[in-house]
Amino acid sequence: MIIETILKINPNAVVTVTGTDINTCEIEWLENTTPISKADIEAMIPTVEQELKDAEQAAIDKKASGKQKLKDLGLDD
Repeated sequence: MIIETILKINPNAVVTVTGTDINTCEIEWLENTTPISKADIEAMIPTVEQELKDAEQAAIDKKASGKQKLKDLGLDD
C-alpha cells in the first residue's frame, strides 16, 4: 500500500520500502527521486485505499452485469 501511495503522488518515483506500517517502515529513494514526507504519504493512503476498493467493486459489478446480459439473452453463465 505504501508503494502504491507513493506512486499515486509521484508516478515516476523509484523507491523501495521495507515494512508495511508507514510509521515504522524504511523508505529508500532511488535514482535521484525527490523524497516525499511520511506525513504526505500517510495523508494520501485513504484515497488509495478507496480507489482500490472502488476498482474491486467495479470488477464485481462488471462480472455481475455480464452474467445478467447472458441470462437476458436466454443463456446461462
